[in-house]
Parts: sequence; C-alpha cells; structure tokens
Amino acid sequence: MFRILIIEDSNIFRQMLGEALHNQFPKMDILEAANGEEAFKKIAAFPPDLIFMDIKLPGESGLELTRKVKTQYPNVTVVILTSYEIPEYREAATQYKANHFLAKGSTTKDQIIKLVESILSERGSHPDGLKPEEMS
Repeated sequence: MFRILIIEDSNIFRQMLGEALHNQFPKMDILEAANGEEAFKKIAAFPPDLIFMDIKLPGESGLELTRKVKTQYPNVTVVILTSYEIPEYREAATQYKANHFLAKGSTTKDQIIKLVESILSERGSHPDGLKPEEMS
C-alpha cells in the first residue's frame, strides 16, 4: 500500500491536508507527525513512499530532516511545504534533495491531488494507492 507521511507542526493544516488526501485516496495509509523526532520514528518503523514536509518545524528544520530522509531512504519522494514562497527556500529545498516545493498560501487542494496522482503514476501505483503487486 502507498504510504504518505505529513510532517507539519500546525495541527489544523496537517489535519486538513490529511483529510483531503484521505477523501481522494481512501485506501492509502496516511500518517502524521508534528515534529522531526516523531517523524523519524514513524519513517523508521513504516517507511513512507511520499512525505509532505513543512520547512519550519520545532527543533530540527524540515530541510535538515529532508537531507536525512533522502540519505537513508533515497526512493522516498519529499514535497517541501512552506508559507514563505521565496527563491532562497526553493533553492535550499533543491540543495537538500527535496523532489517538489509547494507554497501553502498559493497551492490549491486540486494541485496537491494532481501532484500525488502524478507521483503515483511515476511509481506505477494505482490511483487508489495500491502498488502493482497489490492490484491482483
């Protein structure tokens, strides 16, 4: 099963994103974490296929956490989320090996759904979140 981890310190944004993804992809496993420490425990126990990562987290930054994730789990797709759509953050996200960069204020729910569908398609997964070996 395709697994998504949302790492976001804002309870409201994390829950809204989780609900939107669950409504569109009800068979996906969607996990949540409020900080890097909690996130890394969940990543180690249940490696996700896709991570939505807030750039500013309590303690370790989302960028540092992205670097660690991509070093240990290079096949995980990381989408950086930020309220600050500035070129320096976009460049830093690229340097830290994030796959995508989204600004919270200007990205719509439909754009996020389309991005997830695109990632599923690239990985050969079904739109409901099943991987090819699970579809038979």
